Amino acid sequence: MATIVLFHSVLGLRAVEQQAAERMRGAGHDVVTPDLYAGLTAPSVDEGLDLMGKVGWEIICGRARAALLQTSRDAVLAGHSMGAGVVSAVWPERIAAAGVVLLHGLADIPTNVRRHIPVAVHVADPDTFALPEQVAGWSAAAKRCQVKAEIFTYPGIGHFYTDRALPDYNAPAAELTWSRVLAFLETIARKT
Repeated sequence: MATIVLFHSVLGLRAVEQQAAERMRGAGHDVVTPDLYAGLTAPSVDEGLDLMGKVGWEIICGRARAALLQTSRDAVLAGHSMGAGVVSAVWPERIAAAGVVLLHGLADIPTNVRRHIPVAVHVADPDTFALPEQVAGWSAAAKRCQVKAEIFTYPGIGHFYTDRALPDYNAPAAELTWSRVLAFLETIARKT
């Protein structure tokens, strides 16, 4: 069993994160889904960006850190879209993390990254928030840092393709993503 902390998107903690957590719990993992907006949600990316600005990045990351204090040091860091940005903020402080899962976004690789940490990236191709050149640059940085990265791109679909509530939703790509994520987490669980 792995412990996973899943950070939500700019839209707030919604059904997509709860459904993702249930999938992972169904596979035997312990999952925490911190509410970084304290109950607020947004119906669109633009409104989500406004909400993120109103809540404030420091508060968002402070809430993420508070949630992490309730988990083991080796908890897997995971994030949906903006949640990948939250992973960027906390990863340097969680070097013992057993792995990282980035959905619909990229996280900066910290300068103190642990060599050979497993990281799985799942993004649309092209993705407006993780452009192909950014994914290529991230991949090169992962190699330089000796991160054990798996990068999966899903061509011809929209940014948040795993969310049934959004127009980007693509059922085959979402199912493939979750089968890959669960296999990745099973590999981590066997090592911990």
